[in-house]
Amino acid sequence: MKKVAIIMGGYSSEYQISLKSGNVVYQFLDKTKYEAYRIHIFKEKWVYVDDTDTEFPVDKNDFSVTVKGTKINFDVVFNAIHGTPGEDGLMQAYFELLEIPQSSCDYYQAALTFNKRDLLSVLKPYGIKTATSYYLNFGDDINTDLILKTVGLPCFVKPNKSGSSFGISKVKTKEEFLPAIETAYKEDNEIIIESFLDGTEVSVGVINYKGEITVLPITEIVSENDFFDYEAKYLGKSQEITPARISPEMTAKVSAVAKKAYEVLKMSGFSRSEFIIVDNEPHMLEMNTIPGLTTESLIPQQAAAAGISLTDLFTNALELALNK
Repeated sequence: MKKVAIIMGGYSSEYQISLKSGNVVYQFLDKTKYEAYRIHIFKEKWVYVDDTDTEFPVDKNDFSVTVKGTKINFDVVFNAIHGTPGEDGLMQAYFELLEIPQSSCDYYQAALTFNKRDLLSVLKPYGIKTATSYYLNFGDDINTDLILKTVGLPCFVKPNKSGSSFGISKVKTKEEFLPAIETAYKEDNEIIIESFLDGTEVSVGVINYKGEITVLPITEIVSENDFFDYEAKYLGKSQEITPARISPEMTAKVSAVAKKAYEVLKMSGFSRSEFIIVDNEPHMLEMNTIPGLTTESLIPQQAAAAGISLTDLFTNALELALNK
């Protein structure tokens, strides 16, 4: 039986969501095939947590744990860390050096997709449309008039490398702009400022399922709030409609763009891309490579609509990792 380390937690504001995702993976993993271990990764400690909540330290030299005198090495890692260090390439590079297979994409793809600016810059030459944007690094001079002339109002101010909508503001007036910059800088030292796209928001999961790149049924996002923020994502302040209420032609168009992005980037594992459809053209906002895996999350919803159970979804991810 293969020993699986399910890594969860992380160093960012998303750690609590990651713990939920990791525990869902632990709950639904096929226990006839895999012996699962919950590994909590935090800045202050890396520990294996057993079913009695007893903690055993992880030896970072070889990513092993010793339990009651027995050393345990892992055959494969299921990565459920949203944000750093699980979604930005750090853990992927670490496991590649240790030659331990893991379920997410490779380190380069993780680092690239985690950086919204770089991701969109790479995809633009392939005809994938995006919002008009402006970038700032911490310490840059802020020319409010120039920036707002470039992107217009309303606009979005976002941390460049962050998830779960932490630090994002929708700016409607010039007076709201500098406070939004301050909010974003609390999450990241790079900021992306984007024009407001007025259209239908959809989320598209793409996975390698049984060796074939597969686009899952598309989810339409209808937020009660100004945008698909933390409350909308996790506290029920949105409608998530799967399949999306878009035409078959638009479904095919969005699916093709999402699949193209997956293939262009030489992705593996899970991906969930966010688009806003404006004038019959999908505009990409971002791509998540460690999307939420709680029972309420979008990828599990989309998999269910495709007839794929959570156990099948997680088993498939591990089998692909082991066969890489």
